[in-house]
Amino acid sequence: MTIRTIAIAQIDTAVGDIKKNCATHIEAIRRAKEGGADFVVFPELSLTGYSIKDLNWNLALRTDDAPALSAIAGESTDCTILAGGVEESASYGIHNAAFLFDRGTVRTVHRKIYPPTYGMFEEARYFSRGTSVRAFDSPIGRIGVLICEDLWHLALPYLLALDGAEVIFCIAASPTRLSGTDPDPHIAQVNSVQHQAIARLLSTHIVFCNRVGYEDGINFWGGSEVVTPSGDVLVRAKYFKEELLFTEIDQNDIRRARRLSRHFLDEDVALVLKELARIERDRR
Repeated sequence: MTIRTIAIAQIDTAVGDIKKNCATHIEAIRRAKEGGADFVVFPELSLTGYSIKDLNWNLALRTDDAPALSAIAGESTDCTILAGGVEESASYGIHNAAFLFDRGTVRTVHRKIYPPTYGMFEEARYFSRGTSVRAFDSPIGRIGVLICEDLWHLALPYLLALDGAEVIFCIAASPTRLSGTDPDPHIAQVNSVQHQAIARLLSTHIVFCNRVGYEDGINFWGGSEVVTPSGDVLVRAKYFKEELLFTEIDQNDIRRARRLSRHFLDEDVALVLKELARIERDRR
């Protein structure tokens, strides 16, 4: 990867209607390809909608036998696609998952590790937790994927960066929490500051794709963004509106950030492992 064009598809989705959502994906993918995108990313649970609750069993897909995904896979011969959906594992667990479509195939690249169940959230009632986080090679370079709440757990982006990820994608369905009179939603400000800090500390790109629309009385705020390895917001999508946002990811930005500040290169993994083992022993 040197310079690659990424399209962020900040879309609304229909609860429980995979056929309709697939059509929305394909329309956005074709627009993205017309705009020269090498990679297009969709939000969390973009294929199913977020507030699916007990529909999870009916909406769960297996990537090795999912006719509903074949049309999207067919669009991936010249553009890599990342989308969110519900996956049934080989052991019949139901997961909030990220699917990667590439060169006509589809595979699961991440299962949400921290489905929240606090406040307004009740994901853990309906989804099993993922048990691993790994970077992987893609046509745009080595990348990692997290799903919404996962990015709030510092160890996960840290592990992906150590595993070689130069771009960390976070697909999200983050609801709006209105407060004050600021034109930017407070939750958007909190998320962006967090993205900037993580990107700067790990010297890696952060690509955040959030959805918009309403479901079951819940509003989603959008505000998808890309942050550079130096911690600068490169582009940001509108709040509360669907948008197809294009940007370029330049590998030289990572090289420059890590040469100007060596903190990530000097990370002492052996020390971290030793101290984590000690902390775990002490907790027992």
